[in-house]
This record gives sequence, structure tokens and C-alpha cells, in this order.
Amino acid sequence: MTQKESIKVFEDRKIRSLWDDDTEEWYLSVVDIVAALTDSVNPAAYWRKLKERLNKEGNQSVTDCHAFKMRATDGKMRKTDCVATEQLFRLIQSIPSPKAEPFKLWMAQVQKVQRAQKRELARQYDQQRADSEYACRTIHHRNL
Repeated sequence: MTQKESIKVFEDRKIRSLWDDDTEEWYLSVVDIVAALTDSVNPAAYWRKLKERLNKEGNQSVTDCHAFKMRATDGKMRKTDCVATEQLFRLIQSIPSPKAEPFKLWMAQVQKVQRAQKRELARQYDQQRADSEYACRTIHHRNL
């Protein structure tokens, strides 16, 4: 599994994210999302309590979390709960916050940029492949 770490910023709050090549999805740190939405002094404790409550309710958001190693504030790689976009929106609904709607809009914009980047990379790949095929045909034609 190839992963690429990235930092996204929402209202001066850093949201750690990770691209997973296998699933072709971005995963975002739940604790960072909680911190951005709640301004909690201890977002990890907030997430633990919320996770406990959601588990009791049988909410799927908790079971759909993935633990990925991400760089913590102390610089060490630590496992942290992460969610993909679909689970992210379910999670946001579970957190009462006036920042929920602005966060959703911000996330939609982030996704729009990511899709554009993905399309551009695909276009570049196709162009390189076409250039390579053209070069091979030209060399083959010269050798005839």
C-alpha cells in the first residue's frame, strides 16, 4: 500500500490527511476534524467519548474508521483514527458545531481541487504514453 501524507488547513486548523493508492481515497484524521469543529481543549478525549456513544448507538461511522500511522505533533508516527470522505460527512453530523456547514463546504472545495489534480495527472500520463508510442513507431519505421 502506497500512502502519501498531506496537511490540509481549515480555519487555521491543520487536518492531517493520507492518500491511499490502493483505495484511491483520502483519509483524514478524526482527532484533527474534532479539533477543528469543536475547539475542544482535548480533541482526543472528545473523540473517545463520542466514539463510545456512537458505538452504543450502533453507528457505522466508528466501525468505518481506519487506523493509519500519521506524524503526531511530537514528530513520531502514531496510529490515529481516520475516515474517508463518505464516513467524514456521517461523522460531522454527529458533532454539534456551528462550523459543520463551513467545514462541509471547505471539504467539497478540497475534493474539487483533488479531482482536478487527478484528471491532470491522468492527462499527463496519457500524453507521455502517446509520446512514447509515437517515438517507438518512428524508430521502428526508420529501421525498415
